[in-house]
Amino acid sequence: MDMSSAINTGWMLTATVAVTLMVPGLALYYGGLSRTKNILNTMIIVLSGFAVTAVLWVLYGYGLTLGNSIGGAGLLGNPDGLFGIQSLLGQETPEGAVPAILIAVFQLIFAGLTVAIIGGAVEGRMKFSAWLVFAGIWATLVYFPVAHWVFAFDSGDGSVIGGFIANKLKAVDFAGGTAVHMNAGVAALVLALFLGKRRDFPNVGRPGNLPIALVGAGLLMVGWYGFNGGSSGGINDSAGVALTNTLIAACTGLIGWLIVERATRKVATSLGAISGIIAGLVAITPAAASVSPLSALVIGLFGGAIAFWALGLKEKLGYDDALDAVAIHMFPGIFGTLAIGFLADPSSPTGETGIFYGGGFHLLGIQALAVAIVFVYTFVVTGIIAFAIKKTIGLRVPDSVESAGLDRTLHAETAYDFDDIRS
Repeated sequence: MDMSSAINTGWMLTATVAVTLMVPGLALYYGGLSRTKNILNTMIIVLSGFAVTAVLWVLYGYGLTLGNSIGGAGLLGNPDGLFGIQSLLGQETPEGAVPAILIAVFQLIFAGLTVAIIGGAVEGRMKFSAWLVFAGIWATLVYFPVAHWVFAFDSGDGSVIGGFIANKLKAVDFAGGTAVHMNAGVAALVLALFLGKRRDFPNVGRPGNLPIALVGAGLLMVGWYGFNGGSSGGINDSAGVALTNTLIAACTGLIGWLIVERATRKVATSLGAISGIIAGLVAITPAAASVSPLSALVIGLFGGAIAFWALGLKEKLGYDDALDAVAIHMFPGIFGTLAIGFLADPSSPTGETGIFYGGGFHLLGIQALAVAIVFVYTFVVTGIIAFAIKKTIGLRVPDSVESAGLDRTLHAETAYDFDDIRS
């Protein structure tokens, strides 16, 4: 391995470790927001959804996502010869490049996290067995194809054809505004609709442990440096710009949320602070390497404000997205992807020009088309999957189980031993 490859590989190893922190981070964040009787179930949903997806990624997901496009159409990668990612072992690494096996595991984490995010919609009412089945089918039929469209790029010599959104449409999505956050948010919305509302919605009580939710959000923020910075593929200008914009947007996301929360509810909460941070991070993810730091301020600010506004849609539209995956991932993900059409800076690493920098409406149109394609595909296919599971093994636990809590009834555990406290 030449020196430049070694340096880039070192950075990607670091980014991979960082982004792995998002797995326990998401589990703690969602777990802390759950009611006391469902904390462990929520955390297990995150971890098991990630694990199922990781296994499928090794078996065939890598090939479906990053393999040579079947028929050159850019719709789905070909897993032939990539079973178990065995063929990546011992591959020669071109000068300056990163070993393919490392890119595979980095993208594996993206896949697992996308599925895990969906689990935020189902707190307290979904069968654990149904969740495992859903996770596997959804990763196969939704995530792997969409990730191929967005993350698979044509090779320089033309021997490998990638996804149509990245290469034919040429939409800008640096680290997953469409493939990860909007994708997961749309799926969360559909699953919440098929599950129905919790028995006591909207009066569902308070989060079970806000301090651990704050710890989880902190781990997510650290992991996001790997998420966005690692999407550069090495140590380069894209990595530096992405890391800078990531931090900036997280800070203004917090401010944006709290400004609106204070104006409407007359309070500024810790839950609002961490929700705003994550919303800002989601919003900047697709634009991390295509906008200036000043634009990152704007994207994060509006990302936090938009996520707060989206909270009110649950009661207005009648869906019960328990832990706000729709508000915090779908809406800021869409906003961040579209914002590129306005704020893309030609001096940024991607070199695209948005409307506010003298560009026309062409880029905005491309971004909007990418959003529409992923939204419609994910909504329809997720609906089919949820309907099939509901009509076969069922999606929802019985009322008695829901009332008692899923920790005790499904897992024979409780997060807190209140009996000892009483004695």
